[in-house]
Amino acid sequence: MKSSSSLQKRLGLGLTLGMTLLWLGATVGAWLVVQHELNEAFDSALEETAQRILPLAVLEISNREEPREAQHVATLKMHNEYLTYLVRDASGKILMQSHDANPKIFSKRPTEGFSTSQKYRLYGASALRQTLFIEIAEPLGHRREAAREALFALLLPLFLLIPVSLLGTWLFVRFSLRSVLAYRRAIEARGVGDLSPIKVARLPAEIDPVAEAVNHLLERLRNALEAERSFTANSAHELRTPLASTLAQIQRLHHEAPEGPLRVRAQKIENALRELSRLSEKLMQLAKAEGGGLLSETPQDLIPLLAHGVDEWNQHSGQRIVLQLPSQASVYSTIDPDAFGILLRNLIENALKYGATDQPVQVSLTEQAQLRVVNSGPVVPESVLEHLTERFVRGHSEISGSGLGLAIAKTIVQGVNARMKLLSPATGRQDGFEVCVWLPLAPS
Repeated sequence: MKSSSSLQKRLGLGLTLGMTLLWLGATVGAWLVVQHELNEAFDSALEETAQRILPLAVLEISNREEPREAQHVATLKMHNEYLTYLVRDASGKILMQSHDANPKIFSKRPTEGFSTSQKYRLYGASALRQTLFIEIAEPLGHRREAAREALFALLLPLFLLIPVSLLGTWLFVRFSLRSVLAYRRAIEARGVGDLSPIKVARLPAEIDPVAEAVNHLLERLRNALEAERSFTANSAHELRTPLASTLAQIQRLHHEAPEGPLRVRAQKIENALRELSRLSEKLMQLAKAEGGGLLSETPQDLIPLLAHGVDEWNQHSGQRIVLQLPSQASVYSTIDPDAFGILLRNLIENALKYGATDQPVQVSLTEQAQLRVVNSGPVVPESVLEHLTERFVRGHSEISGSGLGLAIAKTIVQGVNARMKLLSPATGRQDGFEVCVWLPLAPS
């Protein structure tokens, strides 16, 4: 079964991811605009620089004794130039150049206007009726570096924004879903038999109809279960008195009847009435197990309850039950004494009925409130074992019984939030049948 994901997690991650993608899109758009504006600014700087240097270069060349002689412009301080320039005549002869200029990056013939080579952006201008030309070159790497720094400046807040927005979104979603989380906790905290309406205030409009539908369903389910339990309990209770009266009359008839078919028939009727009486008792126990009230308000010591129940059964079964108690003086549990008595009675009755008649039944209790009932006998197949806790299911069809003992035990175990496990063969043995029940311990 695929595990469900948290709505809070999905909203937090989804909103944060969506905002991050929007921020990235906005950043890319802003970076493209900034890059365009930077190129315009750099081009304007190239043009302005050329127009500033060209008149000075013309004046410098005109005042020379040898105007056609190439001259390097000395620098006041050594530095890397972002802008380098050449001043040439119309034929391409260099008349002046900056100290760090590389003539190879310029074209052979001077041109006017903007041009772009593989690594440089160039601008050319002319003077004196296109007899003197100046060309300025700027490395494209300089522009790329400026663009990268602008992009980094735009992305830097995003790295800080992502964790902050994730935390903020998570807190906001958690605050917004606090009533939904309270509704979930209210459902999780419920016991197995609690079918009362779930009341949580200020649920979101999307969840409120679901909560109302769940409450309506719980109410219908509670009414149906109460009707079933009431019918079961009332039927069993109403049958008890007429069954006892009829059984007494049949026993008297059996005693007074002469030897022959009439006495045999009376004996069969008496056995059938006894089975019906036991079934009525099982139905009463089942109604008790399904009717709630299986937990006690005060902790109960299981040791005297277990000792009394086993002693009572030993008086009827001929001391066939061996009891093993923990070393400590008491083991307290939250199970109701009557519910524990019904549970123990059904487990022992099942062990005596379906176990080997020449072997004892072992009943033990540990300090952790683990109740074990073990009987000897053939191994129960796995296919049969997993269905034994269902109603009216018996392991050996040739043995008479109602098939409700383990079903009643399972109902009580579920009602007290305990756990039950069936094992065959029994632990540490090659045969037999074992029932383990982990009862709820009382808080210390």
